[in-house]
Amino acid sequence: MTAIGAQAQHLLAHRRPQKSFFETLIRSLIILCVAIAVVLSSISICDGRWLFVRGQLLGLWHFCTVSNDSVLKCVTDLSLAQVEGLSVGVIPIRSMVSFAVVVAIFGLELLMVSQVCDDANARRKWAMGSVLILISFLLSATGVLSFSILVKDHLTFTGFTLTYWCEFIAAFLFFLNGISGLHINSLTHLRSGAGKI
Repeated sequence: MTAIGAQAQHLLAHRRPQKSFFETLIRSLIILCVAIAVVLSSISICDGRWLFVRGQLLGLWHFCTVSNDSVLKCVTDLSLAQVEGLSVGVIPIRSMVSFAVVVAIFGLELLMVSQVCDDANARRKWAMGSVLILISFLLSATGVLSFSILVKDHLTFTGFTLTYWCEFIAAFLFFLNGISGLHINSLTHLRSGAGKI
């Protein structure tokens, strides 16, 4: 046997088993859904107007009033909204939801790298990315819930704006994809462990 033939046989013997089509599809869908959640959450935070009540828009960054000629007049001084604790309460909420997006971006990066670079640490990178996505869920859900508690006296179901629902859906997607990522990782680990026996 030639040296090249021996090296090729050595590489084939130590090659990792190929992923099935469905595993690759599910992992790709998880990555796609996390990317959609990051975009939704980013849009929601950048706009920040989460509640419409009595001709006023309450949000993370601005307090806006709608005048008779339908012109929005926005100010950054949230104490003008006359909602107790709003100007101080939104500071940790802004921090939580903004940090959730940052953590989700790092998690998404780890998920993508684990798929592109199929090395010995790919499973660990996938698991770490899934855990970061779950941390994003905790931060995002805490921010959404805290905002709802902060403005509880002014809440109406129809008062929540589209950007609030974007953040709500993003938090839900972070949860679903973080749990799914960890679950598929454990399933494929069990399958590869059974193949070695």
